[in-house]
Amino acid sequence: MTLHLRKLCVGVDRLDELAAWQTVRLAENGGRIWHATRNWPRRQAVILDGGGSLYWIIRGQMAARQKILGFEPAPTRDPDEAPYCRILLDPALVPTEPWPHRPFQGWRYLTSDEAPPDLRDAAGGADLPADLAAELKALGLW
Repeated sequence: MTLHLRKLCVGVDRLDELAAWQTVRLAENGGRIWHATRNWPRRQAVILDGGGSLYWIIRGQMAARQKILGFEPAPTRDPDEAPYCRILLDPALVPTEPWPHRPFQGWRYLTSDEAPPDLRDAAGGADLPADLAAELKALGLW
């Protein structure tokens, strides 16, 4: 079973905003993208061996995923402080079928049977914008 991470995308209202923000970061960081977090996943090997992804939750909906490429320490300002964890990500954002999700702090593990399918894999999902698909799902029409 593949193990993933899920994370709230704070300060972003739509998937295209996250994509634009990451495009800027890719240019600034020499083609690399990561998310820094204080806590290190203890099950890193399981995530990497299974091809895990980071699932982004935007405005209460699981909206997209990015493949996790690795983990590395992130430098801190205080030399006595433990290093943060950089979750290294594939630049490709893959939209997922929008699934409602409650807020939480930090990140959480997500098993493959709990993860939403990619939007292009969902029936008819390739033709619908993510916002419309989320609204139809919330209304119980999809």
